[in-house]
Amino acid sequence: MKLTAEISCYPLQDNYLDPIKWFIGRVDSYNNIHRVTNAMATQVCGEYAEVMAMLATEMEAAHEKWGKAVFVCKFIGGELDLSHSE
Repeated sequence: MKLTAEISCYPLQDNYLDPIKWFIGRVDSYNNIHRVTNAMATQVCGEYAEVMAMLATEMEAAHEKWGKAVFVCKFIGGELDLSHSE
């Protein structure tokens, strides 16, 4: 089953862009997960278990490297067209 997720990361530090860019770069290392980022969030799509495993791994790594951060996620079962805009 496919899963589409939207993730927003809010690092609790003054230099907030570096952790966000670092996180997005890490997400890009997963060849089987499609990513699109806009000014407010990052959307990912892939196999359900793979997306959930990636999020667990990368959120933990972000907390270990950068300290406190808030992650806000929305999930929808299925594969959405991440290039769609209206």
